[in-house]
Amino acid sequence: MTLGVWLIMATVGSLSAVDQVVVYPDRAQVSRSAKVTCGSRVALLFESIPPSAAKDSFRATITEGSIDGLRAELVTLPGDTSLTARALTAQSEQLDDEAQRLASEAARLEQQISTAEKLNAVTARMMSGESFREKPNTKSWQAALDASMTASLSANKALSENQLRLRENARERGEVRRRLEANAIGEAKQAYSVEVLASCTRASAVVTLAYLVAGASWTPLYEARIRGSEIDFSTWASISQSTGEEWADVDLVLSSAIPSQNATPPQLNRLMIAANEQRVGPKILVRRSESTVHSEARRDLVPAATTGLASRSQGLSVQMVVPEKSRVTSNGAAARVFVGRSKLTGRNELRVMPKMMPAAFRVVEAVNTLPWPLLPGQVDLFRSTGLMGRSTLESVPQGAPFTLTLGLEDSVRVKRVVVEEIKRVTGFFGGLKRISYAYTFELANYGDRDVTLALADHLPVSELDDVKVSIGETTTPGYRLAAAEGIASWSITIKPKGKQTIDFAYRVEVPASYETDGL
Repeated sequence: MTLGVWLIMATVGSLSAVDQVVVYPDRAQVSRSAKVTCGSRVALLFESIPPSAAKDSFRATITEGSIDGLRAELVTLPGDTSLTARALTAQSEQLDDEAQRLASEAARLEQQISTAEKLNAVTARMMSGESFREKPNTKSWQAALDASMTASLSANKALSENQLRLRENARERGEVRRRLEANAIGEAKQAYSVEVLASCTRASAVVTLAYLVAGASWTPLYEARIRGSEIDFSTWASISQSTGEEWADVDLVLSSAIPSQNATPPQLNRLMIAANEQRVGPKILVRRSESTVHSEARRDLVPAATTGLASRSQGLSVQMVVPEKSRVTSNGAAARVFVGRSKLTGRNELRVMPKMMPAAFRVVEAVNTLPWPLLPGQVDLFRSTGLMGRSTLESVPQGAPFTLTLGLEDSVRVKRVVVEEIKRVTGFFGGLKRISYAYTFELANYGDRDVTLALADHLPVSELDDVKVSIGETTTPGYRLAAAEGIASWSITIKPKGKQTIDFAYRVEVPASYETDGL
């Protein structure tokens, strides 16, 4: 369609208000809507769309009918011919005229000062000549000196005021020039103008124009208020944008999708097996730390009660609808927006791992029973006494467990004592090495109420059939052993002002042919 055809058609005014914004972690999709009186090939003009919009992202839809055409053009906005621009020009001309007048006046005053100095010199010579007369006229000398002095002082004062006004004039002219330059930049501002051609047969329909803009992002913020096993979990969003357009009184939708990421699935490459001949030597037994991560999700969970937040599943991502209309300015300042609140339940416990740190940590184990995943973000933790601290929450899938840490429990003291770490050789002709380890954990409760501690320590997990690991006989009974992870744990209740000791021992049996210096 040619430009002439577009211009002949009647338009429905300038449509610039933003109705809805879908904010992604790295951009945003903006939508503007307009109600149109139906007809054949009705043209609508959407103006003042910021240049940060991606030109190939413009899409138009209509509730009833069809979109027959769309054209987007980056145009230069008309210059500012308002009274402000003319006033700045007039002010600049006035200041230039004043600068010329002040410069002329300064030259005149300098000449006046020079004349007064010459007059003073002439008076001095006359006084020198007449001083030898019998009756010199001293009154005329004094009058001449006073006249030259008065003229010199008056001219110097006026010149000082003149120079002060010249400096102020230069400052004002610089400010006016700066404002004129800024105004000229504003005159050259560009924006997209999008023309949409629609057809519909009913009385009216709604046409929506959507486009992607850069310079927008959001991150989640969480608040967890913990009361025993109950968690009042609130979700907020920190949204910032510098797209060049104001989002005022808009419907906000937050998406977890990242459009800039490549959505193409990976390809499997050939898997090759090769071998290098090596000289056979003694087997060396080494210690290797391994972090085990389980992906856990339960399908039999009862969804948590939520307030305010509605979600839309998008397959690999989720969209969260902000319950109230919001405002986000385009100056890049972050806007904190309430998203929703929910009730979760968790297991509140004091966790002790003396080998890692001699302290007791208050933690809450919870499960994400919300109908959406928790995205990575900061979480502020509150107890009945107030704010306990801030931590980082990693991505938590729907139905997966997560941990909230509330800090140290000062009333509990923990000490780990090494009792034994001894290597012995046993068996016929020294065919077996036994390495014994024994530790004592000393726990004390200095508070005024019972405390229950979840104490845990680890022991090696053998990956070899001929290397055996077993719990020692002196270990305090009542422990639970997670064999695959190599974690032994106890649940211990200590009375106020009470103390308790836990013993933990294990041994590693290794064939004598192994080098065991690495253990």
